[in-house]
Amino acid sequence: MTSTILITGGTGTLGRLVVPLLREAGQRVRVLSRTGRAAEDGIEYVTGDLVKDEGIEAAVAGASIVLHLAGGPKGDDVATRNLARAAAAAGVRHLVYISVIGADRVPLAWMRSKLAAERAVSESGVPWTTVRAAQFHDLALKMVAGMAKLPVVPKPGGLRLQPVEARDVAERLVELALGEPAGLVPDLAGPRVYGMDELVRGYLAAQGKRRPMLPVRIPGKVGRAYRAGGNLTLEGASLGRGTWEDFLARRSPAAA
Repeated sequence: MTSTILITGGTGTLGRLVVPLLREAGQRVRVLSRTGRAAEDGIEYVTGDLVKDEGIEAAVAGASIVLHLAGGPKGDDVATRNLARAAAAAGVRHLVYISVIGADRVPLAWMRSKLAAERAVSESGVPWTTVRAAQFHDLALKMVAGMAKLPVVPKPGGLRLQPVEARDVAERLVELALGEPAGLVPDLAGPRVYGMDELVRGYLAAQGKRRPMLPVRIPGKVGRAYRAGGNLTLEGASLGRGTWEDFLARRSPAAA
């Protein structure tokens, strides 16, 4: 029997990939958004605000699965607590959350917020699944494109990323949402680990540009965590298929 799946963040980078995959699987989809939108075939849009705790009860009403994709630079813990509380009250049978690799290891405020959100999910009383993912290629591109605008590009020593294709994450989330609650599942990362200098050089090459680089050191506890690979999963992770090189090839001027 087809049931309604509520998606938060359904209009974002990841949500725009997840929603059509769920529709292809024959699921009815409800998207919670801060702005209204007309319904489409099999997709209902409801208005609410997770941080302000507005409209959430109406959004979860009648939903058997909640897929929580919404996130931002701050307030994720508050938003997730509000959603988890409403999901428990509504009798939701499966709450799925996407977090970030390193939430329990990298001492950044954003990471701490993600970890607190994970706890809100696991302590909600709703059967749950959480997957931690690496940075999407889109985010890595935003980072390196900004760095590449400088006349001399900083090269943070020891900083490595394992970027993952958003489509790979979307497919995994749909698989998890339609499966049984599984708790904290293996991390999802890209197929290769890159130094920041490799990512920048790959981007510059795809753009037909060159820049000199200047080594810099990330100070303090954050720097030590990154140099120790706290944001990586080197063993036991699920690996996406899409590579950084493939992603850049699709985004290069020649492919436009």
